[in-house]
Amino acid sequence: MKKNWTFLSNHAQALLWLAREPDLRVSDLAKQVGISERATYGILADLCEAGYLTRSREGRRARYRINAAAPMRTTILERHRLAELVALVVDDDH
Repeated sequence: MKKNWTFLSNHAQALLWLAREPDLRVSDLAKQVGISERATYGILADLCEAGYLTRSREGRRARYRINAAAPMRTTILERHRLAELVALVVDDDH
């Protein structure tokens, strides 16, 4: 049995970390998810292309915002919105 697996994909983890800590730098996001910065940039591009994130520039930094109204991208959850998943990990203080 493979021991190093998780319930959530790297895409989901990156998205949820950004929901929880919107000001995370890409290097810090990569550390939290446990992947390389290069893989993180690829995931962020995927999430932007799919409409789950929007990217804006603030000075030299890129800032990512979640589209909480986006539908979940899995058949079993297609009736649900991203906001419902985000609510599980984001405190009221965020």
